[in-house]
Amino acid sequence: MNIEPLAAQVARYFEALPDGTDLARPMPGLALSRMPRTTPLVAALYAPVLCVVVRGRKETTLGTELVRSGPGDSLVISHDLPVRFRITQAPYLAMLLDVDLALLRSLDAELADTDPAGARSMDVDKTDAWLLDGLSRYLALANEPLAAKVLSASLLRELHFRLLTAPHGAMLRRMLRRNSEASCIARAISRLRGDFKSPFSVPKLARDVGMSPSAFHKHFKAITATTPLQFQKALRLLEAKRLLAAASSSVTEVAFEVGYESPTQFSREYARKFGVPPRVDRRDGASGSRSLSSGR
Repeated sequence: MNIEPLAAQVARYFEALPDGTDLARPMPGLALSRMPRTTPLVAALYAPVLCVVVRGRKETTLGTELVRSGPGDSLVISHDLPVRFRITQAPYLAMLLDVDLALLRSLDAELADTDPAGARSMDVDKTDAWLLDGLSRYLALANEPLAAKVLSASLLRELHFRLLTAPHGAMLRRMLRRNSEASCIARAISRLRGDFKSPFSVPKLARDVGMSPSAFHKHFKAITATTPLQFQKALRLLEAKRLLAAASSSVTEVAFEVGYESPTQFSREYARKFGVPPRVDRRDGASGSRSLSSGR
């Protein structure tokens, strides 16, 4: 399937929405993203997702690894990952399919028990025609409520099957094995996200997910490009940015709210990550001149 018909389909959907809409959710688990202009680097936390670019170009960085995606390319994220991204060519349009891990596991019995080599937690490749066609049919259901009620579950299952069998879905296939390193790290990330404000013991977290501390450090870094403590810090700072954008609390209150004991340390680390001190984002949030990106 050529990418342009799908791009036109996404563009038509946005034409029916109010001006300025940059994110739409036409179907369960499916989002459409639109950015009219290029952007600077933005720090974000990506949840497991398939991002198919239909127009424009984007760069995504995980640690020191940079991947570029353009029309017809799809980015697969297997874990919650702290990334930086920017739109390098606009207008930009993309389709985003949330990865439903429970749905993936329901397909486990249909797939051979393999341990794919070269699996990466962030990978990009050309999107195959089957996946593009499935996404087009799923989006079309947004205009057919009765058909959506009957067909959406089976189409979502088909899309997840295509994703699992795609070359850049290798890490997702590895996660199907409950005791694989990929699955253990996913469970650790889930625990960190569930309580990122509190101190934690790395050795205890490693034991809780069934790994030795040394193996845990190695595989956590390989998948997330950061350490568990740095990952927690990223979670705290991204939540702080969201709270500051709401402009309902002072910088000091936000620092304590996300788990910092020292507002000075918070301000220093915030400025290092986002390029501006937190008071600037709070002021801009109050004036409505800056919004927090969804990270997609």
